[in-house]
Amino acid sequence: MGGFFGVASKQDCVLELFYGVDYHSHLGTRRGGMAVYGEDGFYRAIHNIENSPFRTKFDHDVSEMKGYLGIGCISDYDPQPLLIQSHLGSFAITTVGKVNNYEELLKGLFEKDHSHFQEMTNGQINVTELVAALICEKESIVEGIKYVQDVVDGSMTMLVMTKEGIYGARDRYGRTPLVIGKKDDSYCLSFESHAYINLGYTDYKELGPCEVVYVTSEGVEEIRPARTGKMKICSFLWVYYGYPTSAYEGVNVEEMRYRCGSMLAKRDGDSVHPDIVAGVPDSGIAHAIGYANESGIPYARPFIKYTPTWPRSFMPTNQSQRDLIARMKLIPVQALIEDKKLLLIDDSIVRGTQLRETTEFLYRSGAKEVHIRPACPPLLYGCKYLNFSRSKSEMDLITRRVIQEQEGGEVSAEVLKEYSDPCSDRYANMIEEIRRIQNFTSLRYHRLDDLLESIGIDPSQVCTYCFDGRE
Repeated sequence: MGGFFGVASKQDCVLELFYGVDYHSHLGTRRGGMAVYGEDGFYRAIHNIENSPFRTKFDHDVSEMKGYLGIGCISDYDPQPLLIQSHLGSFAITTVGKVNNYEELLKGLFEKDHSHFQEMTNGQINVTELVAALICEKESIVEGIKYVQDVVDGSMTMLVMTKEGIYGARDRYGRTPLVIGKKDDSYCLSFESHAYINLGYTDYKELGPCEVVYVTSEGVEEIRPARTGKMKICSFLWVYYGYPTSAYEGVNVEEMRYRCGSMLAKRDGDSVHPDIVAGVPDSGIAHAIGYANESGIPYARPFIKYTPTWPRSFMPTNQSQRDLIARMKLIPVQALIEDKKLLLIDDSIVRGTQLRETTEFLYRSGAKEVHIRPACPPLLYGCKYLNFSRSKSEMDLITRRVIQEQEGGEVSAEVLKEYSDPCSDRYANMIEEIRRIQNFTSLRYHRLDDLLESIGIDPSQVCTYCFDGRE
């Protein structure tokens, strides 16, 4: 994933840019970067943040940078922002998205313009550099941004900073957010709506799908209007990615998670009788509070995440390393586990490895029962639109492994559709097998219709591809 922040101000904006970018640290773990433009021209800094927080890596840069325009990002993949010199002039660019037709677009650039790119150690090129090259295919930055929105298969939201202002462009289907904040002498552009609150900004505008704006310290100009009736915003922003204080399409993340937990409790009814309800830190906590409030079962923390030193568990590329970190950072509270029946809510089950290990350490710590309630439906498809997971294959998903075993090989789209239906026998058999493999006392996933009701916007505007395969 990733997130970005930009500022257009009448004053020096470096400190605001620094804090605004830092407030996106929950969205990425590999690279952080800032670029500014001021009297001395462009200045950029990029650092590896795999083993240190963004703030500690950019302390020195903040004292060196000066500018009244700035963009920055947290990235889980490629180094950003990039500085580009072209026939369109000099500009800086940062992106959030996924390009599925990467090879096709790259081949077209090679054949038409004999373009060249810096190759990274994995043999790939920086996707943001590819996007910049596509922009430079046209006769203006505006036409170039529109071109990128039209030709990218996947998703692409971006900030492009020139010497005069910042272009903000939301993905063609609005799969990721882009909001604008305002105060007396400046405007900001942000992935997360909470990132500018403590900087004194108030909500000004949330861009719609495919919308392009041009922002200066003087105001916001609409370059391309939003498309109506064409949105497919990612449902996982509310379930997992989003920070609790953010809102997307007017729906706050924390409130949505309370509703989500409440609906899980209503589905359970009187079928289970745990002693306590707990959330797997951090994203499962609000869901668990919602469940506890609805059910009347006490909320407690039977394990605590040790945050001072351990990074996020999916950061390392090596699976065994991820598993070790997941195990090391959760410390049990013996008094709240021994001889207790526990109901745990996690945001999702992807591979199943981490939740299985969590369950096992709860049993070793004396738990009598461990009931699991994922806050979303079973993940049946790898995401085509965002870099949601580092999984290379859909067979990394525990659901697909179980389905393949139950069906004896490859399955058709029609069969997979049955597995996404919570009223079907195939669905019930899959859930029971996952429960057995994972050694849960019981397992009930959030239903898709309940998830959409928890979000509360028009269901046709929400992307649910990873759950039901619908594009």
